[in-house]
Amino acid sequence: MSTDGRTVLIAGATSASGRAVARALLADGARVIAVGSNRGRLDELEASVPGVITELADLTVKYDVLELSMRVHARIGDVDGVVHLVGGWRGGGGIPGQTDDDFRALEASFTALRFVSRTFWDDLTASDAGRIAIVSSTTVEQPTAGSANYSAVKAASESWMRSLADGFAKAGDTGAATIFRVRSLSGLEDALADAVVGLWAADAAELNGRTTTLA
Repeated sequence: MSTDGRTVLIAGATSASGRAVARALLADGARVIAVGSNRGRLDELEASVPGVITELADLTVKYDVLELSMRVHARIGDVDGVVHLVGGWRGGGGIPGQTDDDFRALEASFTALRFVSRTFWDDLTASDAGRIAIVSSTTVEQPTAGSANYSAVKAASESWMRSLADGFAKAGDTGAATIFRVRSLSGLEDALADAVVGLWAADAAELNGRTTTLA
């Protein structure tokens, strides 16, 4: 299989990695819906990546995600894949430096993952090749005092993805939830893009629940 003719939604698409993933998917024949929370950055993405379809939504707000789903279904149809790139880094300061403000900012990525995966779950399980992927961190296995907030949120996101993998396994053998880990995404944008495109070339049963470290 390939992504040709499939619809893939990129959550948090205006980052460098989001642009790389969008370009790679479009080059492979996919329809790409790029979702972000900043209209200006979405306009820049649309100008630099011809063919991408942009959607404005705050993915940490449940009703924004539901409205996004309605617009996507009315405009394009069901989605075959979700690439979750909502996130960011906040850390340092040891354990006393793990502030509540930092935790709430990081936790937003997990909230967005929950809302997006639940809202588009029926699409993914109905597809003959449903795929959902996140980018996590190697600090999940080796957390540090300075990364405690960040590592805890990434660990929660990975646990959610493994629950999605169980859901796919119970729904049949066509869907897969997979995790990509990085130490840092800087310099790995193209590697991530290639890995995302490759999700549709691999067998779902082999992908489902898999964690892959990109280096």
